[in-house]
Amino acid sequence: MTDALREALAEVLGGAAITGLRRLTAGASRETWSFDADGRELVLRRDPPEVPRPVEVRREAECFRAAARAGVPIPRLVATGDGSDAVGSPYLIMERLDGETLPPRLLREERFAAARAGLARELGRTLARLHTIPPDEVPSLEHVDDPLGRLRAEHDAYGEPRPALEVAFRALSAHPPSGTAPAVVHGDFRHGNLLVGEDGLRAVLDWELAHVGDPREDLGWLCLRAWRFGAEAEVGGFGSLDELLDGYAELAERPDPAAVRWWELYACVHWAVICRMQAERHLGGSERSMEMAVLGRRAVEAEYDALLVLGLVAPEDPLPEVAATTTGSDRPTVDELLDAVSGALVGELTFADDRSRYLARVARTGLGVVAREVSLGPELRRQHLDRLADAGCPDDVALVAGLRDGSLDPDDEAVSAAVRSSTLTRLAVANPRYPQPRPRR
Repeated sequence: MTDALREALAEVLGGAAITGLRRLTAGASRETWSFDADGRELVLRRDPPEVPRPVEVRREAECFRAAARAGVPIPRLVATGDGSDAVGSPYLIMERLDGETLPPRLLREERFAAARAGLARELGRTLARLHTIPPDEVPSLEHVDDPLGRLRAEHDAYGEPRPALEVAFRALSAHPPSGTAPAVVHGDFRHGNLLVGEDGLRAVLDWELAHVGDPREDLGWLCLRAWRFGAEAEVGGFGSLDELLDGYAELAERPDPAAVRWWELYACVHWAVICRMQAERHLGGSERSMEMAVLGRRAVEAEYDALLVLGLVAPEDPLPEVAATTTGSDRPTVDELLDAVSGALVGELTFADDRSRYLARVARTGLGVVAREVSLGPELRRQHLDRLADAGCPDDVALVAGLRDGSLDPDDEAVSAAVRSSTLTRLAVANPRYPQPRPRR
């Protein structure tokens, strides 16, 4: 595949000599490739050939051009296509800038200390500029007038009961923020999509979720706990909400903090739905991907974050504990075999590229979920059934139905305990380390 792509890029770029072509770890929904063209440092982002999305790529190209006009730092767009040429799927080619997108490095390495110190305020200023982009300069953007209704419909389409999300939907519906003028919204403004250097922000990347809507959505999304990666500061692990809003207020009207908090809760639900949506691409067969399959189990992390925002759990609350069960009497046991394979993936096998090393870590994460499901899952489910019984419900389906039709009150202690149990027992399987921030190294 690499040779064919190299030839395609040479054709698109006027016969340029393509060197250093390698796939990067970034991008669950699009492939990201780094390469040089006659010595010019570039990046290719393209749809998987089996899942082309030409309308989305065209929209992202429009966003790149409009953002540059608005003064938003962004890589220069070099070329774009709908996949009808040699590249074979819709794509963007842009200049490659120096900087870092990986959150663990940005949050923990000393060389980024100065950048971290002023980053929340700088991102506030950047969002204020971004939100001045005239929507008519990006005519293909969708106008999202009822984001909560759309999110509810997307969640309901999977037919899976998630009590914590039901409680979050109730809270969001009961206390919507006051209206504001619609603006261009980036839609995924967070770690991984921000290129940061030692001197601060260098570029805003990945505009594929851009739309026209409430600009405060970007602020709430940036506050999502998932983007803190174990650090404590509420904005990306590096700053405070006040710093973010102060930076925004340097160029625009200061947003209402209560409205941003509403959008933070919305972000929790939205991320849970996105995790499930990505998993469906694998489960439905449209795009077989171990990465997307494992991401599906991260939805429960977002449920937990929603409970934190609602004050229904606290970070210091312990997860349910049960004794591991032994599966079979032959040695090595299932758990021991999974542990051996997991260890080999990251400790014994060697890989020639970053993408393969990254996928080995994803595989190890997935095997850890399997191991805990086998050894802890049955007893955790029994515990949860007890909490459901206390609330008068046979299962989560009944719990969600009662929360939705109002026959169950989430303020009732038995109901609240069942909601918490639904999330915490599954989190104990999916990622038991998630509630406690990891110390910086």
